Amino acid sequence: MHTQPLRSLVVSALAGALGLAFASAEAGAQDALQLVKEGTRLERDAEFDESLALFHKAVAADPSLFEAQYALGRSLDLAGLYDEAREHLQVALKLADPSARDMVRSALAVSYAFEGKPQEAAPYYKQQFDEQSAMGQVTTAAATANALARVYLEAGSVGEAETWYRMGYEAGLKTPDLTPAQTDLWEFRWHNAAGRIAARRGQLDAAREAAARAKAVLDRGTNPDQAQYLPYLTGYIEFFAGNYRQAIDELSKGNLDDPFVAGLIAQAYEKLGDRARAREHYEMVMRAGGHSINAAFSRPLARAFLKQ
Repeated sequence: MHTQPLRSLVVSALAGALGLAFASAEAGAQDALQLVKEGTRLERDAEFDESLALFHKAVAADPSLFEAQYALGRSLDLAGLYDEAREHLQVALKLADPSARDMVRSALAVSYAFEGKPQEAAPYYKQQFDEQSAMGQVTTAAATANALARVYLEAGSVGEAETWYRMGYEAGLKTPDLTPAQTDLWEFRWHNAAGRIAARRGQLDAAREAAARAKAVLDRGTNPDQAQYLPYLTGYIEFFAGNYRQAIDELSKGNLDDPFVAGLIAQAYEKLGDRARAREHYEMVMRAGGHSINAAFSRPLARAFLKQ
């Protein structure tokens, strides 16, 4: 006689418990996302230790939150903990929806770039490049090719860098309805790449000729936002020519908020024996935020110098 009321009570209790569990899980996810947002703000303000601590808390609060795993992986790379970083980035890749997968694969490639491992970085970029090319996303594919080329170049694999820069240039020129300004942009990028490749090979006349061609493209006035990359190019060439004072003069005309530029200036001062100015610029590198190829090829050098 009391079976039905008792069953109803049990069902109600279970429903209430499940409701509390779902509510608790939703609150946990919201708390974790808030931790990620606060950690991201701190990271932008160069409070890297504090942001890393918050990202750890976010993952502990909700290990299934994509944003938490992705942020923690990137932050661990900035802290120099590369193996641990990739563990979290791999989890992020599994959690990512299709629109975020390229972003995570790029982060994994950059993680290997921090250790100067282009062969390990390459598969992530190549997968993106093939998919983007197959989908007709030629401009995006060109940017991916250039990113892989840059990793190869800064890791010292100059032949592979030239191959991928050329592929990026050719893909960029296939952009539908290419405007004269876009054509100039891809031409400038190619001459910039050619100059750095020649500098790495010690072909200094060819490097300076490429820089002159890059300047001629800039002088057309179609891409004024690219002007900051000319002193980067000329300074890069003089650095690899061993003209460190001239390299500093050229690089200092560029974007000093770029950790790679600041790092190259620091290396030039180090070559000149000016450790105080080298330290000053390596500290600039360490204050710069961002999980990028530029950070990957400057931050480890800065960390090693500043530990001395």
